[in-house]
Amino acid sequence: MKTDLQQILSITGEQGLYRYVSQARNGMIAESLLTGRRTVFGPHAKVSSLSDISIYTEDGETPLKDVLLKMKEILGEDSAPDAKSDSKVLKEFFDRALPGYDQDRFYPSHMKKVVTWYNQLKQYASLDFETEEDAKEEE
Repeated sequence: MKTDLQQILSITGEQGLYRYVSQARNGMIAESLLTGRRTVFGPHAKVSSLSDISIYTEDGETPLKDVLLKMKEILGEDSAPDAKSDSKVLKEFFDRALPGYDQDRFYPSHMKKVVTWYNQLKQYASLDFETEEDAKEEE
């Protein structure tokens, strides 16, 4: 089953990724990819869809989806480096996965988030992402 990155959420202050379930009267309902537990998040929760996230590069910005696909191409069936790895290891990995990333604005803390998201998607969802054509076919 393909993963729709518009439905996969990062919520500030919460560990792991969430899958959007539905709108609630006082916010939204999302399900943790890690635990499967559903939670209601109020209207003040800082929620970001992975499809809306981009990585700064010297040429502008690269959508997270493209970065994840490049990581998959490099890693094959392996997992990304652990988020607890030394920042030097992460920088070397992103030098291969995203050459030309903006070293002044793409910090090791961001790299840790991206490798964590990659590994969670690999384990709990799929790294085969829906395209706009797939969405149109469903309609």
